[in-house]
Amino acid sequence: MRTVIGSVMEEPTAGGASPARHPRGRVVAVLAVLLAAVLLGHRLVPNVHGFGSLLDSVAPLLGLGVPPLALAALLRRSRTALLAVLLPAVVWAAQHGPAWLPPGAEAGETELRVASQNLRVDNPDPAATVSALAGAQPDLIALQEVADEERIAPALGRRYPHRAAVSTVALYSRYPIRTEAGVDTGLGWTRALRAVVAAPGGDVAVYVVHLGSARAGHTATRDGTVAALAGAVRADPAGRLVVLGDLNTASTDRSFLPLSHLLHDAQADAGQGFGFTWPAELPLTRPDHVLYRGLTPTTAGVLHTPDSDHRAVTAGFR
Repeated sequence: MRTVIGSVMEEPTAGGASPARHPRGRVVAVLAVLLAAVLLGHRLVPNVHGFGSLLDSVAPLLGLGVPPLALAALLRRSRTALLAVLLPAVVWAAQHGPAWLPPGAEAGETELRVASQNLRVDNPDPAATVSALAGAQPDLIALQEVADEERIAPALGRRYPHRAAVSTVALYSRYPIRTEAGVDTGLGWTRALRAVVAAPGGDVAVYVVHLGSARAGHTATRDGTVAALAGAVRADPAGRLVVLGDLNTASTDRSFLPLSHLLHDAQADAGQGFGFTWPAELPLTRPDHVLYRGLTPTTAGVLHTPDSDHRAVTAGFR
């Protein structure tokens, strides 16, 4: 005999027990609850061999687990599983859905446009990369992994007559640069600079930064450079300040908190989408940032330039 309840059919066994598909429905439900738990508490996962940091970095992509779980629940025709799948779906939507809404930046004329690009140290044609970047007409261009400035100078020199450089980072500006100095981020060699730019509306302190790398099993160097940069920003008296560069840290990473407590994220405030930048061909995370204080963002985005393994980040302010 067969009993039909709604659209779910139950085939009792000789002992009246449900068939094996119900445990499978429970498996889907358990997986859905676990996914929701990871979405909510990924920063609580121990950072053993860098796993916690890696999980933080790809947290927005965890939502990709929802569709296959929903499909499995539908195939099993399990109401319990379907209801359970709603949990991670709602959590993901609450955490990351707002990034896809129209930008919430205040309307107004953009007075200062900025862009940042990790050129890639072995870039075969860095001039083509910076030419594409300059095509977006930013007022300030921040570069990291500059191996040979002579190869990019012709593409920038006329439009960006003012320049500051330290080691492998550089800032090109349409506006005069009043002061410049290297910034110690604890790497053992200087890979960051601070410049004061005479921008419209007043001076802006601009940091161009390439922080330490986070590698599998080792994030201590990167974490130390984040803390050092946060310390420099905290001590900086400038009211209007922008940090541009490859921070080797996603905004969802627990290690990013020292900076997010001090600065706003232009992509979060004036962009749309996650703004992933690495790897360039199929970006899965966002190590490149435009952070600010004392300014109002009007726009933010990502630019796919040729020959680099990173996409560029852009933003506008007034």
